[in-house]
Amino acid sequence: MHLSVVVITHNEAANIGDCLASVAFADEKIVLDGGSTDDTVAIARAQGARVAVAADWPGFGPQKNRALALAGGDWVLSLDADERVTPALADEIRQAMAAGGEPAFEIPRLTRFCGQWIHHCGWTPDHVLRLFKRGSARFSDDLVHERLLLSAGRAGRLRTPLLHESYPTPAHYWRKLEAYSAAWARQRHAEGRRTSMARAALSGMAAFFRSYVLRLGFLDGAMGFAVCTMQAQAAFGKYFALYCLNREDDPIA
Repeated sequence: MHLSVVVITHNEAANIGDCLASVAFADEKIVLDGGSTDDTVAIARAQGARVAVAADWPGFGPQKNRALALAGGDWVLSLDADERVTPALADEIRQAMAAGGEPAFEIPRLTRFCGQWIHHCGWTPDHVLRLFKRGSARFSDDLVHERLLLSAGRAGRLRTPLLHESYPTPAHYWRKLEAYSAAWARQRHAEGRRTSMARAALSGMAAFFRSYVLRLGFLDGAMGFAVCTMQAQAAFGKYFALYCLNREDDPIA
């Protein structure tokens, strides 16, 4: 069974080389670049990837569907540039494809935050649907936090973690938070959603309690506290961004 790996990128020179090197076992590596101004494209090509460029940005879901349309393998593995496939996970992926049972598989993901692997906080276990038979799934059209939608059947689960090198510094987290909050608020605003400052505040407090207490974030020590605090800020931030857009509609509110 042939495997296509698809990755969307934009200024991922620091990540794309290691990402593609980790999937050297794949039959095809496809990178859809969003108009990078760094060396992302050159590095991807040096790693043997087929690179296409689509500089107009329609959102994460539509862009991933564009990349998916370029794949020619029997199976597709969708990765983000800051993710890595270990040799053990590569073996399990090959075994899952050869078995030919389920049409898709979720993979547990382990995220590193500022140098520390986070094992709680709601970040672990984080099962992400990434491996699927081509033609059996597509991405939702969400601008951010897109989901892979199966057309039929149920997904199985692999056991070996996918490594997520997403947040080497707090600055990386804040940049993603700002971009994701703005995209989430724009989409909800376009759908006619409204919110209040009280909803934003309660969302932030609930997010901290859920991740630090219910999901045992305190067991990750100081970095666990930092992650849970930032998750509270993320929950507050997206509703606050929507609240500000609502106020633009009704300036006297």
